[in-house]
Amino acid sequence: MKIIKTIAAMKNAREKLSGTVGFVPTMGYLHEGHMELVRRAKSENQRTIVSIFVNPAQFSPGEDLDSYPRDIPRDMEMLEKVEPDIVFIPSPRGMYPPRFNTWVDVEKVTEHMEGALRPGHFRGVATVCTKLFNIVQPTTAYFGQKDAQQVVTIRKMVADLNMNVEIAVIPTLREPDGLAMSSRNVYLKPDERRAACILYHALKLAEKLWAQGEKDAHRIRQAMIKLIEEEPLAEVIGYVSIAHAETLEELHEIKPPALVSLAVKIGKPRLIDNIVLE
Repeated sequence: MKIIKTIAAMKNAREKLSGTVGFVPTMGYLHEGHMELVRRAKSENQRTIVSIFVNPAQFSPGEDLDSYPRDIPRDMEMLEKVEPDIVFIPSPRGMYPPRFNTWVDVEKVTEHMEGALRPGHFRGVATVCTKLFNIVQPTTAYFGQKDAQQVVTIRKMVADLNMNVEIAVIPTLREPDGLAMSSRNVYLKPDERRAACILYHALKLAEKLWAQGEKDAHRIRQAMIKLIEEEPLAEVIGYVSIAHAETLEELHEIKPPALVSLAVKIGKPRLIDNIVLE
């Protein structure tokens, strides 16, 4: 497992790799969900590259950029168990040098949900992914379904800009009680950690109602909101969305595939989760 910290060295190493390359972009503070992405990349490719980069461009003012969990030695210990070929750890100055002025904007699919709550977030995501894809030149890039709007945005960007990379999406990995694995879960205090399961329960409620024949998206949204509001530690509901899984346009009548997603602030973090009705 080789560690590379500069873009020039990464490009040089990439030129020497033959065969297919699987790429897992991360912001570090890795968990088992990331490990599953790496294992999948390794199983489907001849070489595997992981990046660790806390991307400042996708944090809005007042968000947790400075306090976002970072622990490179811990990440290295975890990665040594799955052994990617290369771990790329660029610096913010390397990725965004002085007078950096070029950005990638993906419209429409970024206007709702996370995009409405975090102005500029997806511009940062699209820009850093474009840069990483150009540097690493992967055959396939691997993402988790938990960040569903991010996945839709990156797929749209890749299609619109004719990028030569496949996007693979891996199902959300969950804790035994259903909570989606996330680096930000480390922020949760014990009582908040127990309360955080309300996101999963609300999603399962939506799935149950739909399976029973309910197709009115508004009624399902209201049932989800009512359930979440019964949890005292669920301080703020950012959104509860039932949208077309590709366009992310809100649905009145549910027609699969439909993406059911939500964001709820519990304690310090605002947690997100989703399921797809198919």
